[in-house]
Amino acid sequence: MSFDPFGDLATEGYLRNVAKEKDLDIVKRLEHTSFTTGLDAAFAALRKSNKLSYANVLETHGILFNAIYPWAGQDRLITAPNLTVRKGSVIFANPAEIRPAIEYALRKGQDKDYLRAYPGEILGYLAFGHPFLDGNGRTIVTLFSVIAQRAGFSIDWSATDKEAYLSALTKEIRRPSKGHLDNYLRQFVRAPITLDNLTAQIVKAPGLDGRDPAGDENEVVGDIATPEVKKQYEAMLIKRRQND
Repeated sequence: MSFDPFGDLATEGYLRNVAKEKDLDIVKRLEHTSFTTGLDAAFAALRKSNKLSYANVLETHGILFNAIYPWAGQDRLITAPNLTVRKGSVIFANPAEIRPAIEYALRKGQDKDYLRAYPGEILGYLAFGHPFLDGNGRTIVTLFSVIAQRAGFSIDWSATDKEAYLSALTKEIRRPSKGHLDNYLRQFVRAPITLDNLTAQIVKAPGLDGRDPAGDENEVVGDIATPEVKKQYEAMLIKRRQND
């Protein structure tokens, strides 16, 4: 079943893309073109902010995806305020909890010592926030690459394995701060790449084409007020808080 939070895929295409295209393979190619052509502008905008905020997250997504999505730069609190969203077995933050999750990650992630010690934890909180209906991973990696560069290192995304990375990320989202993604990313830590060279490096990353190797796509779990949906969401939060 196609991801259709707006409920108008038949007439407006996947997520109301500007081409009104319904074929997901075509949409993903359009997304990737929008992303790769917008990276330089996104990095230029981020360079202007000494300290990144939630507004920078929204702005970055807008720059990267405004060529395909009219709602680019608007988070799920605006575009799908009443829906719980998942991808595969991973349930993401509900709309009202997106900003707190992202702001926590930005606050901790801009502590340079903390980011160097726990890069996967920070990336995991950014991913759990899942602010947008699509384009989350690419937006997050763009932001993360900037705060990592400022902390004195870079991740060699081109050397990562898409399936292994997404597996570690899934574990990190389910059970944060247990080292799942830290352990995976540490093998790809390199000397910092200049912002001018980050675009070429990120474009080579195997995991940033918007497709999941397992074939999982975003899915609407249901209305956040529905008892069964609330039960699933609360069970997810309990697992995230467990210490064992």
